[in-house]
Amino acid sequence: MERSVNMELAHKLLKNPSFPRTCKYDPTWMVELDMGCPTFWLLERLCEKMDLKKGMRVLDLGCGMAGGAIFLASEFDLQIWAIDIAVSQSENWERIKKMGFEDQVFPLRADARELPFPKDFFDAIICVNSLFFFATDDIYLKHHLIPRVKLGGQIGSVVPGFYMEFEGSPPEDIPEHLKQYWESCMLYTWHSAAWWEKHWLKTKQVEIEIADNFPAKEGYQTYLEWERIIGYPQKIAEDDGGRNITFSRLVVRRQK
Repeated sequence: MERSVNMELAHKLLKNPSFPRTCKYDPTWMVELDMGCPTFWLLERLCEKMDLKKGMRVLDLGCGMAGGAIFLASEFDLQIWAIDIAVSQSENWERIKKMGFEDQVFPLRADARELPFPKDFFDAIICVNSLFFFATDDIYLKHHLIPRVKLGGQIGSVVPGFYMEFEGSPPEDIPEHLKQYWESCMLYTWHSAAWWEKHWLKTKQVEIEIADNFPAKEGYQTYLEWERIIGYPQKIAEDDGGRNITFSRLVVRRQK
């Protein structure tokens, strides 16, 4: 994806005091890890709602270039298994070693539908900007993801989406400014927090602890600011103007 990074803006926006944990990290390093989302901001808002304790065994599913896994290990003193199908585990291992977390962060290249872990292995699972790629079908959560966390363990996710679902099949009320993105399939698996809540509850294996959007338009603003920092040619957030787009946050706890 073509981009034109604005590092001056990155150094300004990535020191936002609303995200005190993110402020500790070098903006240049965070931008170099970009794979389409402001990972550190999203993780910081998600982890506010999770019960993460020192030494926990945690899956970072869809870890990208492992920056978020390093963040989790550093901020919460966790053991992280960092899984992604699109990034070499060897490349991630070099990044992990460079940051000094080789005793806490363990990278693997694996398909989310073929996770190489036994049932009940993790204390918690974290999925940032990933579930909408592979978890919208009716069986993934129940048969592939939820069994990997212990009974009583949390699964937390952040996904881009909409405040409200569009209706019809295909949706008949897609706003004109979003049609080009919809027709390219980019938005096919974007949903609302309410949709994801129902999707998780269908499994009958979890209770919902939180299913919301980032507060006070922060989801849209986060998307817009990252779009401006990275300089993507697609201006989806700018075109939307905060009318539909947000980031949704869900935390569930396994019961069965």
